Amino acid sequence: MGFSLFTLNPKLVKSLPSLVIEPSAIQKQAIPAILSGKDVLALAQTGSGKTYAFGLPILHRIAALQSGTSKLGQQTPNILAVIIAPTRELAAQVCQNLTPLAQAVDLRVDALCGGEDITQQVERLTSPAELIVATPGRLLALAQQGVIQFEQLQCVVFDEADRLLDMGFIADINALLALMPKRQTLMFSATMPATLDELVKTVLSSSTIRLEANALNSAVEDISQTIYHVNKGSKAKILIEQIKLHHWSQVLVFVNAKDDADALCRKLLKAGINAAALHGDKDQALRSQTLNDFKTQQLSVLVATDVMARGIHIDALPVVINFDLPNQAEVYVHRIGRTARAGLSGVALSLVSHLELVSLEAIRQLTGHVLPLTTLADFPVTDLVTNSTSKRAPRDKKANRRTASKRGAGDFSKRKSAQ
Repeated sequence: MGFSLFTLNPKLVKSLPSLVIEPSAIQKQAIPAILSGKDVLALAQTGSGKTYAFGLPILHRIAALQSGTSKLGQQTPNILAVIIAPTRELAAQVCQNLTPLAQAVDLRVDALCGGEDITQQVERLTSPAELIVATPGRLLALAQQGVIQFEQLQCVVFDEADRLLDMGFIADINALLALMPKRQTLMFSATMPATLDELVKTVLSSSTIRLEANALNSAVEDISQTIYHVNKGSKAKILIEQIKLHHWSQVLVFVNAKDDADALCRKLLKAGINAAALHGDKDQALRSQTLNDFKTQQLSVLVATDVMARGIHIDALPVVINFDLPNQAEVYVHRIGRTARAGLSGVALSLVSHLELVSLEAIRQLTGHVLPLTTLADFPVTDLVTNSTSKRAPRDKKANRRTASKRGAGDFSKRKSAQ
């Protein structure tokens, strides 16, 4: 039956990519729920087709408004829907995916993000787009300047809602909501942390439709997850060996710190691996170019911080590697969700040192997966676990401090003679 299951504008369905034939699990649930006009909380795995799950019904509804066929019976040349995303990359990706659909029904989509000259955005908005995709800070700035008007707003979407909260956007979100009229509110997320639960209670209506297309906080089943127990100092050598051994065409490597991304990239380049680093300190133009080079396979390896964990979609990306385990278990789900998208399979490899075993246990508990540790024959684990039994007794510590205070051999002899 395909998308004919839904009462969608046929022009929208016809404009879908040729590979999108059957609706995904979350699309089957979310499209009719959103068309009903009620608030929706949708929990679904990364890569499960969430953009079309909210994009299709939103574009259907605002196209009906523009044509005058809705119950409002009027045409509204103002912003009718807003999609709020946590990162520039995700906002750009959502805009790119929805633009062909919007054009099919004579609507315009615009992306408004930091990193772009705000004066250019103001100029573009002299002819307002019906659908805006934006990051919170830039959207708020434009709204406070009066450039964006929400009077006709029908729907707001929080895409990757949990990440919006993780990145500290709650103040901007509350400020934006205060400027918006009563409207349909949609929240899409792959995980459900306590902070998101609190936002749901305050923002969504009591009649909200809650959808769960998959087990909460779970990863796609078609991802093969491998965990290697390694020494921290061996990680770079192991990464290089694994990339060369398997001849992977594309690898997305996640690290926790910006400096570590640059340092690891230098080691990969020295080993003859075509790599680049991507993180928040990079100029936006360079970020966009680097991501495009990776998508077009001009780069083999992309080393990224979590600025990329929500917003990078690479067709048939085969491998994701956690060089560092994330500090938050939920982020692991999003990272490995960059592979095995749209029904394909993929590999997720994590390099775990002794210090990261606590993080690994948190990931196991969140996902419900055993995730056994595996060792590599050529890289024996020699790092020792630090625990309470390894600490010296208090008397020994005092003795150590006395020893450290000596300045030379004479001090020791004086101490000995005094005894």
